[in-house]
Amino acid sequence: MAPVRELQRGLWHWTAVHPEWEPGTDWAHTSVSSYALDDGAQLLLFDPIAVPSELIARASEREVAIVLTCPWHERDSQALVDELRAPIFLPPPEAFNDDVDWLRPDLERLEAEGRIFVAGDRLPIGVDAFAGKKACDLVLWVEGRNALVIGDTLLDRGNGLELLTDWLSAGQTRDQLIEILRPLLDLPIEVVLPTHGPPTDKAALGRALASRPD
Repeated sequence: MAPVRELQRGLWHWTAVHPEWEPGTDWAHTSVSSYALDDGAQLLLFDPIAVPSELIARASEREVAIVLTCPWHERDSQALVDELRAPIFLPPPEAFNDDVDWLRPDLERLEAEGRIFVAGDRLPIGVDAFAGKKACDLVLWVEGRNALVIGDTLLDRGNGLELLTDWLSAGQTRDQLIEILRPLLDLPIEVVLPTHGPPTDKAALGRALASRPD
């Protein structure tokens, strides 16, 4: 796990090895990103994995919530629900399609106990859900921090933030998804927080949503 890094006051980033990686697996990018937002009263953990001890220590004095960009980013969430007695917010697991149905047994508890949200919802923890690649893969806006948290809709494989055509849903085109995501550029974004890749900025998002890749 890489050391936790404070991007701005109360906004933390760290990486850990992807939970499905195993020695011998030929992956070019084995790490995933997680984020924490601490406003002094509330601690939000986004797509958490291997949460650093210094952030766990803060939980005893905060209202904690776990927020997932997509259900299969469960990572360490179920253990954290038990350890921190925290609610978990996630997009609808029933919106899965066949390419991720094999994960469903691991998500039965989340589906039963989680607080489900959909695009257009404002969560009671100060997070707004915007449409993403799928109904179960959403983009999260934290207005109080001008921060955008992104799951599998856009990611960085080492070439900057990208909309990858090989990650599109069946029948979906790049241009269609760009039109869905373009309203994000109207937000006063200061930081973009992909959970596959390092933190970046609004300019990188704009490049990723260009009508044609550079």
